[in-house]
Amino acid sequence: MPPEFGRVESAKVEKPWGYELRWAMTDRYLGKILHVNKGEALSLQYHERKDEYQYVMHGSVDIELGDAGGELTRRRMSAGDTLHITPGTRHRLTAIEDTDIFEVSTPEIDDVVRLEDRYGRV
Repeated sequence: MPPEFGRVESAKVEKPWGYELRWAMTDRYLGKILHVNKGEALSLQYHERKDEYQYVMHGSVDIELGDAGGELTRRRMSAGDTLHITPGTRHRLTAIEDTDIFEVSTPEIDDVVRLEDRYGRV
């Protein structure tokens, strides 16, 4: 069967830190763009099953990373940088400037365990 061409209906999901643009959702993978507004941050979180790769398209973010019991380390990611986040890794993104990130992951979209959240989400 030949590949399909055309326009994909993407889903824009508003978030307190910006938005997600979900452009590919199957039972095997999920592709989305994270737009994080300058000064905003995602929750400190980890995933039990979800495995994800991130690619910074535009902007810069500070990423905090750590295993279940250790200290968090921080590094700056800018356009062209990539990151592989495996299940169980604690992580949080904070935008230094408006930032767009391609994220490709396994499809467990609701697999988020929030540890801290500046917007009061649980």
